Amino acid sequence: MTTGRRRGVLAIVTAVVLLALSAGVAFVVSDALGIRAEPAQQMTPAEPQAPAVAASVPPPTFTSIDAPDTVRMGAALDELTDAVDSAATTDGTATLAVAITGTADDDTYTLTGTPSALRIEAAGETGAVRGVYDLAAAIRAGTDVAAHLGETVTSKLPFRMVDLGAVGVEADPAEWEAGDNYSHVSGAFENAYLADAPYVDQSALAGDYDEWDAYLRHILALGYTAVAWNGFIEYVDFSTADGGVYPDGDPHIARAAALRAAFTPFWERAAELGVKIYLRTDMLALTPELDSYLEQHFGSDTENPELWKVYTDALDELYADVPAISGVLIRIGEGGSIYAEPGWDYYSALAVRSVTAVRTMLTSFLDAAEASGREVIFRTWSVGIGDVGDMHTDPASYHAVLDGIDSPNLIVSTKYTLGDFYSWLPLNETLETGDQRRIVEFQSRREFEAFGSFPNDLGPEFQWAMQTLLAANPHIEGIWTWTQDGGPWRAGPMTLYLQSGFWQLYELNTMTSVAIARDPDADLAAVDAAWARRYLSDDPATVSAVVAAMADSREAIREGLYIQAFAENRVFAVGLEPPPQMWLFEWDILTGDTATLDTISAIVGADGINEAIAQGDAAVAAAERMRDLVEETDAASWYDGAYEQLTDSLDYEVDVLGLLNSYRAMFLEAGRWHATLDPAAYDAWQQARDEFASAAAAHLDRYQGDVDHPAWNLTAAQLGVEHADRDLAMAWIARVLLALALAWLLIGMLSSRTRLVRRPGAAAARATWISATRPWRAAEASLGLDGLDRILLVVVPGALLVGTRAVQTSFLAPVQFAVTLGAWAVFAAVLLALLRGRSGRVIVATVGGVVVLRCTLTLASLSFTGPGGYWYGFWTDPLLRTTYITVAFALFLWTFVAAGWALAGRLGARRATGIVLTAAGAGLAVPAVIVGAAGLEQALTLWNDQLGLLPWGLARILGITTYLEIPDDTAWWAAAFGLVLGLVGLALALVPRRRARTPLVE
Repeated sequence: MTTGRRRGVLAIVTAVVLLALSAGVAFVVSDALGIRAEPAQQMTPAEPQAPAVAASVPPPTFTSIDAPDTVRMGAALDELTDAVDSAATTDGTATLAVAITGTADDDTYTLTGTPSALRIEAAGETGAVRGVYDLAAAIRAGTDVAAHLGETVTSKLPFRMVDLGAVGVEADPAEWEAGDNYSHVSGAFENAYLADAPYVDQSALAGDYDEWDAYLRHILALGYTAVAWNGFIEYVDFSTADGGVYPDGDPHIARAAALRAAFTPFWERAAELGVKIYLRTDMLALTPELDSYLEQHFGSDTENPELWKVYTDALDELYADVPAISGVLIRIGEGGSIYAEPGWDYYSALAVRSVTAVRTMLTSFLDAAEASGREVIFRTWSVGIGDVGDMHTDPASYHAVLDGIDSPNLIVSTKYTLGDFYSWLPLNETLETGDQRRIVEFQSRREFEAFGSFPNDLGPEFQWAMQTLLAANPHIEGIWTWTQDGGPWRAGPMTLYLQSGFWQLYELNTMTSVAIARDPDADLAAVDAAWARRYLSDDPATVSAVVAAMADSREAIREGLYIQAFAENRVFAVGLEPPPQMWLFEWDILTGDTATLDTISAIVGADGINEAIAQGDAAVAAAERMRDLVEETDAASWYDGAYEQLTDSLDYEVDVLGLLNSYRAMFLEAGRWHATLDPAAYDAWQQARDEFASAAAAHLDRYQGDVDHPAWNLTAAQLGVEHADRDLAMAWIARVLLALALAWLLIGMLSSRTRLVRRPGAAAARATWISATRPWRAAEASLGLDGLDRILLVVVPGALLVGTRAVQTSFLAPVQFAVTLGAWAVFAAVLLALLRGRSGRVIVATVGGVVVLRCTLTLASLSFTGPGGYWYGFWTDPLLRTTYITVAFALFLWTFVAAGWALAGRLGARRATGIVLTAAGAGLAVPAVIVGAAGLEQALTLWNDQLGLLPWGLARILGITTYLEIPDDTAWWAAAFGLVLGLVGLALALVPRRRARTPLVE
């Protein structure tokens, strides 16, 4: 076989190997993305009912009340008295007697006697108190206090917990006006915290205590029995840990003692009123000192029981000091700085990631709980983190974690939705399985549905869910209603439960959930009417109108804040299950990233776009119907300020849903254009873009700075629009550059066989073509180049690379531009420096030729509909994505193979390989060091903000590295790999060859 043929065969084999390796990379990328969708089984709640509401029944005046003189009974009687005093009028008189016949801790009671001589009989104080509260609730609802005479009333589910509400949270408009604070920290009691000893402002704390007492009385009247109290690590000093966590004199010790002393009266007051307190904490909960201690003693191994003993011993000490605490509530699925109190060094880390770690943790806490008579509430919320990331949604994973952990002191808490608190999600099937005691989580102020600022009656959905779950799982014994918590506290409206804003709007869901927990078959229309009577109006016509309006509330939410064709599917990507509302990522952020919007567009499909837009129109119409129903009532029949609050809320909803519908039309039409190349779709996109721009400007003008109805965050959407605006222009630039690149390649091909090579610049084109495709001839092809050819040898590939990367990023991503070109510049500089002037044109011709080929591929993909179309194909078409990555990555690898091959003829294979490896290592290491020094999360955030590939809100919530589980030190590992690669290359390039030994001649 001739040398030329041997080289040809080797080139073919090399190409096949590179393509095979690249295809493997492409399949790995596609598998890692794992983008797919499947229909989701929807909940099927009954249609909301809106019957005519009768006039209120005036309560009697109680002339005599005979009841035990206890703290709990006193609070209940205060509520009864206040209910009567708040009634518009009374009718007649009555007496009330309360008889307790035992010590049962059950809220069952019997109402006996006559309408004018009521008697509550119960086997324990809990039931007697409940009976009094129910009389007060009937009065506030405008119903007859004697309606249940002769009946025994009991509650289906005894455990009914709420969050901490907004106790101790100051309503400071300045903290809400910017609307971009996505911290999940409530700021509760910040007004009473001091940086230094004595650590607590007793005067401020006294005001917080009054709020706490009012909150306890309120939730008891509604029917709740427990509170999840945020905090744990700040109350303990870990003095029982071997050697101690904090050194003597450390302020953590004194602060823990001060905070325990400050809040013990709060917890004791709850116990007096019959309310259980559970300390709510993430694990691992940390301080810098504790983190260091755990690392030093246990390597921070969360599978080590001794690590957990540090926590359980501290908790036992707290239990002994404060008997009023009933237990601890643990979450492992979220954490980090987003939950850290500003100015404090208490924080949490996502460190409990394996099945063994979770089981070890629970076993440790449960052993301690059984010994102390406390309970452990474990949340299954795990949001895709680690090996237990699907524990919340996958029954098999749930069983793997919890099977065999059957302590009677364990309560497992799970959201009722198969995911977070979104609409369109299936019922959480993990709640139908397991042998543990279970409670169901429910959110009143739906964070993903405008933070409760829109009417949103969730009663029918939650009732259907609870009826279904109770029929399937006899171990469900309670609920946990979030009255206020969930999501960022200061990025939405300044509504603080019982404190500020129109919190009464989402109070309906708090009332509904406890009514369903007590009676799963509760009359929800009656609950709606009771809510309206308590907070809005006592006029029956007005109440009827409000109940009718609330019946439309779910259509407005489900169709306006979601895109049905996408939301009714379970979508999977990067090993996670994104929520059904991805175009709002998250809360009030309209996303503008290509990954989300292109995926939604593809799932909706070109044929489904018109229907999706029509559903958005229907949502606006539903909100307008609600507003019309309210505006047709007599404004004078409403309680002071209530009419304005509800109409303002509905005006706000109509505006927001109109804004969102213009945005959905815009990005769906963009998707249609990318998918079909139809000019009509582009025209429709332009029209929708103009409508969105107008709606956005009007929305911002009207609501910017309004803390009750805050403007939505349009930053990401506007960044996306800026990119989309340039797509057509970028496509045309790409076409021009592609034509020039193809012309350069064609000249190079023809010049090798025709007289065209004598034309100016043709020799340079020939040199790059031959060097890129047959690098063993690079030296030959680079001979005889004149001055113009030598200039073009550098300028054409360089300019094409710069132009291609600029077009690919729409001239809007300087970080991507700088990193990409910087890496190539370092590679080229090191390569030329090592060659020291020898074979310079050879390497320039070879690398430049491959660069032209790679740019041609990229420009071809950009030439259809610009960068938007490029990314649309990448995210939505697996075949296109795999093919593109295969060819592009093969050409990338070929750059280095061809460079080495071109140099091998002059330098030898070993030295040539070493020089190329050294340059490649430098090209990797230098940018990696810069990224590492800047911070990987910060670099990725800036990069993503400019490119708009992933949700803009991702970095503002969990962080890109956390969400995608990218180790923080990845950039430094890349730099280290580049350094090792460079050192290996230097060794190969600089170590001299061994000279052959000369044999001795005798």
